[in-house]
Amino acid sequence: MKVKVFCLLAVFVFLLTACAPKSTEPEVVAEVDAMCMGAASGDEISMLYQWSGQEEERLNQILRPLVDTCGIVIKPESTRDQAVLDTRVTAGNPPDIAFWNVTQLNQYKDSLKAMDELGATKEAYIAGAIDPGVIDGRWIGLPVKSDIKTIIWYSPKNFEAAGYMVPTTWEELETLVEKMVADGKVPWSMGMESGDATGWTGSDFLQDILLVQQGPEYVMNIINGSVAYDDAGVKAAYELYGKWAADPKYTVGGAEGTLSTNFNDAILKVFSDPPEAYMVKQSGFAGGTITTQYPDFVFGEDYDFFVIPGAKGLQGGSDWMMAFSDKPAVKALVSYLSSPEGGAAWAKASFDLSPNKGAAGNYTDVSLIKKAEAFYSAEGFTPDIGDTIPGGFGSAEWTAIVNFLNGENLEDALSKAAGVQAEALGK
Repeated sequence: MKVKVFCLLAVFVFLLTACAPKSTEPEVVAEVDAMCMGAASGDEISMLYQWSGQEEERLNQILRPLVDTCGIVIKPESTRDQAVLDTRVTAGNPPDIAFWNVTQLNQYKDSLKAMDELGATKEAYIAGAIDPGVIDGRWIGLPVKSDIKTIIWYSPKNFEAAGYMVPTTWEELETLVEKMVADGKVPWSMGMESGDATGWTGSDFLQDILLVQQGPEYVMNIINGSVAYDDAGVKAAYELYGKWAADPKYTVGGAEGTLSTNFNDAILKVFSDPPEAYMVKQSGFAGGTITTQYPDFVFGEDYDFFVIPGAKGLQGGSDWMMAFSDKPAVKALVSYLSSPEGGAAWAKASFDLSPNKGAAGNYTDVSLIKKAEAFYSAEGFTPDIGDTIPGGFGSAEWTAIVNFLNGENLEDALSKAAGVQAEALGK
């Protein structure tokens, strides 16, 4: 009897053991180890960026899974003064991570760690997105927060009231512009005043015209110097831009209005009642300008945008992550942000666009969903010409645009900018 009881107990214990849920601790540990890349709880990352307020909150939201899983401590500092970063790098005490502009990748290239050696993979990014981050054959910049510029903002209600349709080809856009002029309406609001940076909205508009007339390869050849800035194709873009930007029939205030109207004020002129103009070509940030002024506006009804029809690719800009350290916590950060999970977290935080393919399908803001559709389907993605060419070319380009609108001979204006381009690129 005792033997039978013992046997029954043994069978019972065996069944309990066999049916009990298996411990997932080894799998959890493996996942933590994979994310943390050897970083220990309490390891710190010093971080410098230009973001503040809501942008800083969104970054914290994106980084929270990494921080919570690995116990990494982020030591952030926010400033818009690049001199702070320059001083630290020069003194040999740079932050572990900086989020800054593409120009600084060239400036600090000898101090930066390669992204692929820190755990990032190029295949995780849309075509062309990381190209500006490859300097002298080394991938040293990770594009994180991106925006598209090849778009035109308008009021659907104003279009409907005037009987206008959103154009689907460049020819239709040109026809629409002429129709507005014939109707006694002003097509464009093109104000570019921005203090020392006056001219940058004009450079954006010109680059989008180049994407229509010449294509992304031509734009990239300007950036690498194989096409001079006074080339015939650049001149043709300026001629069309000048027609629209200098004539009061085509833009609010003519040349004087273009030069003296603040770029944010120019956005709002399209949405005033009555409208002072019907279209403004501006980057994705314009949506925030509009809703700040008109908080009750609904996207798709009161304001909307369309991609410039006929553009062979998109112009865009990114904030870039650069690493001055290769310690484990930095590797964990780079690996996470370049992973599908990192891309999805960026999209869910609505922190503009991410060129990480993992962001696709994870946006929740309606305007970002629409921007993302254009972003991920673009034939090519070209960075801002002025931001990408080093050696002060950006300022030289803005000066050329301003001087041209002030009446300087076009060939002379372009020749001066081309000289700065050649010197900056060693051509």
